[in-house]
Amino acid sequence: MIDPLSIAVFVILFILFVALGFYGSKWRKGDLSKLKEWGMAGGRLGTTLGWFLLGADIYTAYTFIAVPSSLFAKGAIYFFAAPYVIITYAFAMWAMPKFWKIANKHGYLTMADFVREIFNSRLLAISIALVGIVAELPYIALQIVGMQAVLIALLSGVGATQTVIELSLIISFIILAAFTWTSGLRGATLGALLKDALILVSVVAVVVAVATLGGFHAALINASATSIHYFQLPSSLYNAYWSLFVFSALALYLYPHVVNGSLAQKNPATVRKTASLLPLYSIGLGLLAMFGFMIYGVPAALSYVHSFPASVQGTQVVPGLILTLLPPWLSGAALLGIFIGGLVPAAIMAIAAANLFTRNIAKEIKPKMTPKEETRVAQIFAVVFKFLALGFVFLIPATYAIQLQLFGGILILQVLPAFVFGMITKNLNRRALFLGLLGGVISGVYIMEAANNYAQWTTTLVGTGIGPVFIGMIALIINIAIVLVGTWVANYMKVTNQLPSSYVAE
Repeated sequence: MIDPLSIAVFVILFILFVALGFYGSKWRKGDLSKLKEWGMAGGRLGTTLGWFLLGADIYTAYTFIAVPSSLFAKGAIYFFAAPYVIITYAFAMWAMPKFWKIANKHGYLTMADFVREIFNSRLLAISIALVGIVAELPYIALQIVGMQAVLIALLSGVGATQTVIELSLIISFIILAAFTWTSGLRGATLGALLKDALILVSVVAVVVAVATLGGFHAALINASATSIHYFQLPSSLYNAYWSLFVFSALALYLYPHVVNGSLAQKNPATVRKTASLLPLYSIGLGLLAMFGFMIYGVPAALSYVHSFPASVQGTQVVPGLILTLLPPWLSGAALLGIFIGGLVPAAIMAIAAANLFTRNIAKEIKPKMTPKEETRVAQIFAVVFKFLALGFVFLIPATYAIQLQLFGGILILQVLPAFVFGMITKNLNRRALFLGLLGGVISGVYIMEAANNYAQWTTTLVGTGIGPVFIGMIALIINIAIVLVGTWVANYMKVTNQLPSSYVAE
């Protein structure tokens, strides 16, 4: 049974979270009828708020639910998340300050704005926008899985039915949609402050509780006795491990919500400083990943997890440790932290996807949209995308929710040649880039389906002559090969991009 105090604390703090979300429209006033003000907080965030915003962007239900869940179910291979969120900042410190300068100079709000002008291609820009939007949807769905896990832990303990749990989730999303519409990125930024404070306290509290109870030794012994490799990666998975963390690191700062969060900061120095400080969050991610085997040192928590069907057991690892180790008042706060750890990123991701849709699809259809019309379209589609993401929830068993983020990574990696190479050279052919993008997306989706036998997704690895590797790597290699061969053929045939004379390379 759940202590009523846990539920009371959860509800009170949720009300505070909602109040912060709506207060965002009054905080740091700006003209919220303009897309840059609504969708990018006016581009004036300093280091501290930028750090919290990107922390909310990057450390999501993926961190709090999906990583420990996958590690609990499959073992050490999912420790790839720890090095990936460290090395990604090396890429960020080069790419994001550079892109901030380009975007500020030319008035770009999205990566597709940049691609459209530098390669003089509406088709390529629209394609980049579509891929970015679709890549966000499974990532938003992952946040929904994390929120479901919390509601299951909180409400099933008081006898709530599945219908009540689903209704609670829908009501939460409606509230989220309301303050996102009202406050845009400002509301999400303020929500990130509360989320990070609660998560920090919760992680430290659980680790201290396990240590105090002497559970580390028991966890190591008991986890080692299972058939799952928690502490030693089988040699057959070495290539899977490095391909997962290297290509996930390349993918992260291509996601529209992370690009959006970077452009929301006030200058390139702030972007660079924020990226240099974000690895501090990785300490928490490493500890949360360890919860996947630490639960073996807490028999009550392990028994709690095993009381659920196998398809959702992994998602209850962190809630189980919280409920069995922490006092009721703190467990309520901790569960709320995880819950809004899904809500806040879902809002940020939906805003970024809506920005892309508005600037690079809707505006191509109606070029003379007023700033107010742009914002209204973005507000509407920020809501639409949140609910479209629900469809992806049914593609995977909840325990393997990490595959949603990894599938998003397979897709978003395909924008790398146009976006990243475009900041280095303008000599790639736009048609080759479009064909490469198309080839990478189609091959990635096909291989993903084939690797999962055209059923629910439980893996993003595919067998090769060197063992299993991340599908995103193969799809990107196909993409780049098409781009390079296509550019060579275009150069040989003297086909150019016909760049506008107004564009000045950075």
